Amino acid sequence: MIAIIDYGVGNLASVRNMIKKAGGKAKISSDPEVLASAEKLILPGVGAFGVGMANLRERGLDTLIKERAAAGVKILGICLGAQLLTDYSEENDCEGLGLIPAKTIRFNVADQGLKVPHMGWNNIQVSQSDHPLLQNIQANPRYYFVHSYYMKCDDQADELCSCDYGHSFSAGIAKGHVAGMQFHPEKSHVFGLKVMENFLSW
Repeated sequence: MIAIIDYGVGNLASVRNMIKKAGGKAKISSDPEVLASAEKLILPGVGAFGVGMANLRERGLDTLIKERAAAGVKILGICLGAQLLTDYSEENDCEGLGLIPAKTIRFNVADQGLKVPHMGWNNIQVSQSDHPLLQNIQANPRYYFVHSYYMKCDDQADELCSCDYGHSFSAGIAKGHVAGMQFHPEKSHVFGLKVMENFLSW
């Protein structure tokens, strides 16, 4: 069973619906017992980094996620959930879960005439086509983004895919069995569906 972590942020039902469409079953829960027994975890999220981390800590879910990661459970972060996997965010000057060596940095692209947040459809460039989450991705893959901050890996080898918005940034990151996607696969039609199918089979 896949558990979608409910910590008070994000459109959880749409993630569950995409999992169902991909042929899997998922349960939305904040119950530590349910999350601890899940085969895989999804950490979704929208909104501010500091709020997300505070909500996880208040529920004791930050420790649980780290424990499950240490036990080898596969974890997928989506949007804010992906950023929370990093070490630190400039947003709210806040430490993250520290599961992937990376930082979350604010876009500074106004001098290029670009608006923040980066919102809408954009193409990605796959850095690791052999990674289980990105295998057999369709040609010219494009995904739906909504974010004002971007992820930057300490080690470029941890970048799964990149996207360009004023400059290149990491659209997907991973360290071992923990991965994060900056885009919303649940809003990205056939392209997002393939990522979810890959997560099911990972």
